[in-house]
Amino acid sequence: MTALLIALGVFAVLLAGFLFLVFPAKKKHGDLELLKGAYIAHRGLHDLEPNTPENSLPAFDAAAKQGYIIENDIHITADGEVVVFHDDNPVRMCGAEGKIEEMTLAEIKTLRLLDTDLQIPTLKECLDLVDGRVPLLIEFKCEDSKTCERLCVAANEILKEYKGKYFVQSFYPFAVGWYKKHRKDICRGQLSAAFKGESLVKRMLGCTLFNFIARPHFLSYCHNDEKHPCRRLNTKLGAFPVGWTFKSQQEVDTVKDKFNTYIFEGFIPEE
Repeated sequence: MTALLIALGVFAVLLAGFLFLVFPAKKKHGDLELLKGAYIAHRGLHDLEPNTPENSLPAFDAAAKQGYIIENDIHITADGEVVVFHDDNPVRMCGAEGKIEEMTLAEIKTLRLLDTDLQIPTLKECLDLVDGRVPLLIEFKCEDSKTCERLCVAANEILKEYKGKYFVQSFYPFAVGWYKKHRKDICRGQLSAAFKGESLVKRMLGCTLFNFIARPHFLSYCHNDEKHPCRRLNTKLGAFPVGWTFKSQQEVDTVKDKFNTYIFEGFIPEE
């Protein structure tokens, strides 16, 4: 009997510890109502019309005109500016070497997106263009706590003057955690996926074991990994379920009841 009680006690402690790690925010954020049933244009409504590459001003304008929430990605430059760009380097989108975080804004502005004359926009340029027409879902791209701190501080200086609605999310819990600490009024989300075969840290992220840092209001999870037990547990614990990135209506329809919001690209959803 004593051994059984000890075993039950150990199990209870482990379970309590696990739940402490994975629990999302206890209080729902009011802005989540804007995400219910919403389709979010991944990096803008890009590549469906000429001269609308991803994360470009024309792609954002196209999404806003059709009423889609806009997802975009931000980096901090070497001189402390905030630019809208997905990759860590400009090779794929601009055919140039380098690292975004090690380049100045002036250097970045010499680059062009794919086969267009379009520049990589700043966050301020994006905000001025959208001007509150639709909400924004802003993904913070950073690799360590120091860079996340710089990016969050710089972005907040710009965003605090913005009158439109926006949400924040990141794969990096430190970025989401910054908003938990400094901007509790902003609805925040943790990006994740199953990360099968990846590093231990990434698999821990896939199991939402870093939620204690950020206590996210919503969980943006890869739609292909919708059966992941920790994703399903987070939904039961109260995290608002967002799915990414859907490439066709069929992909949406297959798991539509598992998510409340759908980040999409490459097609026009049948709403």
